[in-house]
Amino acid sequence: MAKLKPEILFEDEHLIVAHKPPGLLSIPDRFSPEKPNLMALLSQQYGKVWTVHRIDRETSGLICFARTEDAHRHLSLQFEQRTVEKTYLALLDGASLPDEGTIDRPLAASQNQPGKMVVAKKGKTAITHYKVVDRFRHFTLVEARIETGRTHQIRVHFESIGHPLAVDSLYGRREAFYLSEVKSKGYQLGRDQEERPLMSRLPLHAWKLALNHPHTNERLVFEAPLPKDFAAVLKQLKKWGK
Repeated sequence: MAKLKPEILFEDEHLIVAHKPPGLLSIPDRFSPEKPNLMALLSQQYGKVWTVHRIDRETSGLICFARTEDAHRHLSLQFEQRTVEKTYLALLDGASLPDEGTIDRPLAASQNQPGKMVVAKKGKTAITHYKVVDRFRHFTLVEARIETGRTHQIRVHFESIGHPLAVDSLYGRREAFYLSEVKSKGYQLGRDQEERPLMSRLPLHAWKLALNHPHTNERLVFEAPLPKDFAAVLKQLKKWGK
Protein backbone atom coordinates (compact mmCIF):
# COMPACT_ATOMS: atom_id res chain seq x y z
CA MET A 1 0.00 0.00 0.00
CA ALA A 2 2.94 2.35 0.46
CA LYS A 3 3.20 3.09 -3.24
CA LEU A 4 -0.53 3.91 -3.31
CA LYS A 5 -0.20 6.62 -0.68
CA PRO A 6 -1.39 10.02 -1.96
CA GLU A 7 0.50 13.26 -1.41
CA ILE A 8 -1.55 16.05 0.18
CA LEU A 9 -0.76 19.35 -1.55
CA PHE A 10 -3.31 21.53 0.25
CA GLU A 11 -5.68 21.12 3.17
CA ASP A 12 -7.84 23.33 5.33
CA GLU A 13 -11.26 23.00 6.95
CA HIS A 14 -12.99 23.41 3.55
CA LEU A 15 -11.14 21.28 1.01
CA ILE A 16 -8.29 18.87 0.30
CA VAL A 17 -6.17 18.78 -2.86
CA ALA A 18 -4.22 15.55 -3.33
CA HIS A 19 -1.73 14.12 -5.83
CA LYS A 20 -3.15 10.68 -6.58
CA PRO A 21 -0.68 7.94 -7.55
CA PRO A 22 -1.51 5.71 -10.54
CA GLY A 23 -3.26 2.47 -9.60
CA LEU A 24 -5.40 3.97 -6.84
CA LEU A 25 -9.15 4.40 -7.33
CA SER A 26 -10.52 7.91 -6.74
CA ILE A 27 -13.71 6.67 -5.06
CA PRO A 28 -15.02 3.25 -3.94
CA ASP A 29 -15.62 0.74 -6.72
CA ARG A 30 -19.32 -0.01 -7.15
CA PHE A 31 -18.72 -3.76 -7.42
CA SER A 32 -15.73 -4.07 -5.07
CA PRO A 33 -16.07 -1.34 -2.40
CA GLU A 34 -13.28 -2.94 -0.34
CA LYS A 35 -10.61 -2.01 -2.94
CA PRO A 36 -8.21 0.73 -1.81
CA ASN A 37 -9.44 4.15 -2.89
CA LEU A 38 -8.46 7.75 -2.26
CA MET A 39 -11.78 8.79 -0.75
CA ALA A 40 -11.57 6.05 1.90
CA LEU A 41 -7.94 6.91 2.72
CA LEU A 42 -8.81 10.59 3.16
CA SER A 43 -11.89 9.74 5.25
CA GLN A 44 -9.72 7.73 7.65
CA GLN A 45 -7.44 10.73 8.10
CA TYR A 46 -9.87 13.68 7.96
CA GLY A 47 -13.35 12.33 8.65
CA LYS A 48 -16.12 12.60 6.06
CA VAL A 49 -15.16 14.06 2.67
CA TRP A 50 -17.34 14.80 -0.37
CA THR A 51 -16.51 13.86 -3.97
CA VAL A 52 -16.26 16.81 -6.34
CA HIS A 53 -14.74 15.12 -9.40
CA ARG A 54 -12.68 12.01 -10.14
CA ILE A 55 -9.87 10.71 -12.33
CA ASP A 56 -9.36 7.17 -13.68
CA ARG A 57 -7.59 4.60 -11.51
CA GLU A 58 -4.61 4.40 -13.91
CA THR A 59 -4.37 8.18 -14.24
CA SER A 60 -2.07 10.03 -11.86
CA GLY A 61 -2.34 13.59 -10.64
CA LEU A 62 -4.46 16.26 -9.02
CA ILE A 63 -7.87 15.72 -7.49
CA CYS A 64 -9.82 17.69 -4.87
CA PHE A 65 -12.38 16.72 -2.24
CA ALA A 66 -14.69 18.94 -0.18
CA ARG A 67 -14.73 18.73 3.62
CA THR A 68 -18.15 20.36 4.19
CA GLU A 69 -21.51 20.35 2.41
CA ASP A 70 -21.18 24.08 1.69
CA ALA A 71 -17.74 23.59 0.13
CA HIS A 72 -19.11 20.68 -1.90
CA ARG A 73 -21.91 22.84 -3.31
CA HIS A 74 -19.53 25.69 -4.12
CA LEU A 75 -16.93 23.46 -5.81
CA SER A 76 -19.53 21.43 -7.70
CA LEU A 77 -21.00 24.67 -9.09
CA GLN A 78 -17.56 25.73 -10.31
CA PHE A 79 -17.18 22.43 -12.19
CA GLU A 80 -20.72 22.77 -13.55
CA GLN A 81 -20.07 26.34 -14.76
CA ARG A 82 -16.67 25.30 -16.19
CA THR A 83 -14.65 27.86 -14.24
CA VAL A 84 -12.30 25.14 -12.98
CA GLU A 85 -9.22 24.70 -15.18
CA LYS A 86 -8.07 21.08 -15.56
CA THR A 87 -4.91 20.45 -17.59
CA TYR A 88 -3.45 17.02 -18.32
CA LEU A 89 -0.25 15.74 -19.89
CA ALA A 90 -0.84 12.86 -22.30
CA LEU A 91 1.50 10.78 -24.45
CA LEU A 92 -0.19 9.93 -27.75
CA ASP A 93 0.42 7.46 -30.54
CA GLY A 94 1.61 9.04 -33.79
CA ALA A 95 3.46 12.22 -34.66
CA SER A 96 1.26 13.95 -37.26
CA LEU A 97 -0.88 15.95 -34.83
CA PRO A 98 -1.23 19.72 -35.54
CA ASP A 99 0.56 21.99 -33.04
CA GLU A 100 -2.73 22.81 -31.33
CA GLY A 101 -6.44 22.26 -31.73
CA THR A 102 -9.85 21.66 -30.17
CA ILE A 103 -11.82 18.42 -30.19
CA ASP A 104 -15.53 19.14 -29.79
CA ARG A 105 -17.30 15.79 -30.01
CA PRO A 106 -20.21 14.60 -27.82
CA LEU A 107 -19.73 11.37 -25.88
CA ALA A 108 -22.06 8.59 -24.76
CA ALA A 109 -21.77 5.13 -23.22
CA SER A 110 -21.29 2.36 -25.77
CA GLN A 111 -24.39 0.28 -26.42
CA ASN A 112 -22.27 -2.75 -27.36
CA GLN A 113 -19.42 -2.69 -24.86
CA PRO A 114 -20.16 -1.94 -21.19
CA GLY A 115 -17.61 0.40 -19.61
CA LYS A 116 -16.61 1.95 -22.92
CA MET A 117 -17.46 5.44 -24.19
CA VAL A 118 -17.96 6.47 -27.83
CA VAL A 119 -18.42 9.62 -29.89
CA ALA A 120 -22.18 9.94 -30.48
CA LYS A 121 -24.32 12.68 -32.01
CA LYS A 122 -26.84 12.46 -29.17
CA GLY A 123 -24.17 12.20 -26.47
CA LYS A 124 -23.22 14.80 -23.86
CA THR A 125 -21.14 17.81 -24.89
CA ALA A 126 -17.41 17.19 -24.51
CA ILE A 127 -14.65 19.70 -25.35
CA THR A 128 -10.88 19.15 -25.19
CA HIS A 129 -8.29 21.78 -26.14
CA TYR A 130 -4.76 20.55 -26.78
CA LYS A 131 -1.28 21.89 -27.47
CA VAL A 132 1.79 19.89 -28.51
CA VAL A 133 4.56 19.98 -25.88
CA ASP A 134 7.11 17.67 -27.52
CA ARG A 135 7.34 15.49 -30.63
CA PHE A 136 9.08 12.15 -31.05
CA ARG A 137 9.48 9.82 -34.01
CA HIS A 138 6.30 7.83 -33.33
CA PHE A 139 4.72 9.64 -30.38
CA THR A 140 3.56 13.10 -29.29
CA LEU A 141 3.38 14.63 -25.81
CA VAL A 142 0.45 17.03 -25.48
CA GLU A 143 -1.02 19.35 -22.88
CA ALA A 144 -4.80 18.76 -22.85
CA ARG A 145 -7.20 21.16 -21.16
CA ILE A 146 -10.73 19.83 -20.74
CA GLU A 147 -13.76 22.09 -20.47
CA THR A 148 -16.00 19.16 -19.58
CA GLY A 149 -15.24 16.14 -17.44
CA ARG A 150 -16.89 13.25 -19.25
CA THR A 151 -15.90 9.66 -18.52
CA HIS A 152 -12.75 8.71 -20.50
CA GLN A 153 -13.01 12.05 -22.34
CA ILE A 154 -9.34 12.53 -23.22
CA ARG A 155 -8.90 8.88 -24.16
CA VAL A 156 -11.91 8.80 -26.49
CA HIS A 157 -11.32 12.24 -28.01
CA PHE A 158 -7.75 11.52 -29.07
CA GLU A 159 -8.67 8.03 -30.28
CA SER A 160 -11.40 9.64 -32.40
CA ILE A 161 -8.82 11.72 -34.31
CA GLY A 162 -6.47 8.78 -34.83
CA HIS A 163 -4.07 9.45 -31.95
CA PRO A 164 -5.04 7.28 -28.94
CA LEU A 165 -2.96 7.27 -25.78
CA ALA A 166 0.34 5.45 -26.32
CA VAL A 167 -0.75 2.83 -23.76
CA ASP A 168 -4.47 2.08 -23.52
CA SER A 169 -5.85 -1.46 -23.68
CA LEU A 170 -9.41 -0.20 -24.18
CA TYR A 171 -8.99 2.56 -26.78
CA GLY A 172 -5.40 2.26 -27.96
CA ARG A 173 -3.01 -0.05 -29.78
CA ARG A 174 -0.88 -1.45 -26.96
CA GLU A 175 -1.19 -2.58 -23.34
CA ALA A 176 2.35 -1.61 -22.31
CA PHE A 177 5.30 0.50 -23.45
CA TYR A 178 8.64 -1.27 -24.00
CA LEU A 179 12.06 0.30 -24.51
CA SER A 180 12.69 -2.09 -27.44
CA GLU A 181 9.98 -0.26 -29.38
CA VAL A 182 12.07 2.92 -29.58
CA LYS A 183 15.57 1.51 -29.08
CA SER A 184 15.32 -1.02 -31.88
CA LYS A 185 18.97 -1.07 -33.02
CA GLY A 186 21.29 -3.05 -30.84
CA TYR A 187 18.69 -3.73 -28.16
CA GLN A 188 19.34 -7.14 -26.65
CA LEU A 189 18.24 -9.02 -23.59
CA GLY A 190 20.08 -11.83 -21.85
CA ARG A 191 19.20 -15.38 -22.87
CA ASP A 192 16.78 -15.97 -19.99
CA GLN A 193 15.61 -12.40 -19.55
CA GLU A 194 12.14 -11.17 -20.32
CA GLU A 195 11.75 -7.51 -21.18
CA ARG A 196 9.82 -5.56 -18.59
CA PRO A 197 7.61 -2.69 -19.72
CA LEU A 198 8.65 0.86 -18.89
CA MET A 199 4.98 1.69 -18.44
CA SER A 200 1.92 -0.53 -18.29
CA ARG A 201 -0.78 2.02 -17.51
CA LEU A 202 -2.32 5.07 -19.16
CA PRO A 203 0.29 7.76 -19.94
CA LEU A 204 -2.13 10.38 -18.63
CA HIS A 205 -1.38 12.79 -15.78
CA ALA A 206 -3.68 15.41 -14.21
CA TRP A 207 -0.96 18.04 -14.22
CA LYS A 208 -2.58 21.36 -13.28
CA LEU A 209 -5.73 22.34 -11.41
CA ALA A 210 -7.03 25.87 -10.85
CA LEU A 211 -10.17 26.66 -8.85
CA ASN A 212 -11.63 29.24 -6.47
CA HIS A 213 -11.46 28.56 -2.76
CA PRO A 214 -15.02 27.71 -1.63
CA HIS A 215 -14.85 30.08 1.36
CA THR A 216 -12.51 32.96 0.43
CA ASN A 217 -13.03 32.78 -3.37
CA GLU A 218 -9.26 33.15 -3.79
CA ARG A 219 -7.97 31.57 -7.01
CA LEU A 220 -5.88 28.51 -6.13
CA VAL A 221 -3.50 26.99 -8.70
CA PHE A 222 -1.82 23.62 -8.21
CA GLU A 223 0.72 21.63 -10.23
CA ALA A 224 1.81 18.01 -9.75
CA PRO A 225 5.13 16.66 -11.11
CA LEU A 226 5.10 13.61 -13.36
CA PRO A 227 5.32 10.22 -11.61
CA LYS A 228 8.55 8.25 -12.08
CA ASP A 229 7.22 5.82 -14.69
CA PHE A 230 5.87 8.57 -16.97
CA ALA A 231 9.06 10.64 -16.57
CA ALA A 232 11.18 7.55 -17.39
CA VAL A 233 9.30 6.95 -20.65
CA LEU A 234 9.79 10.57 -21.73
CA LYS A 235 13.49 10.38 -20.83
CA GLN A 236 13.94 7.32 -23.07
CA LEU A 237 11.94 8.90 -25.89
CA LYS A 238 14.12 12.02 -25.76
CA LYS A 239 17.20 9.80 -25.90
CA TRP A 240 16.15 7.25 -28.53
CA GLY A 241 12.86 8.31 -30.06
CA LYS A 242 13.57 11.73 -31.58
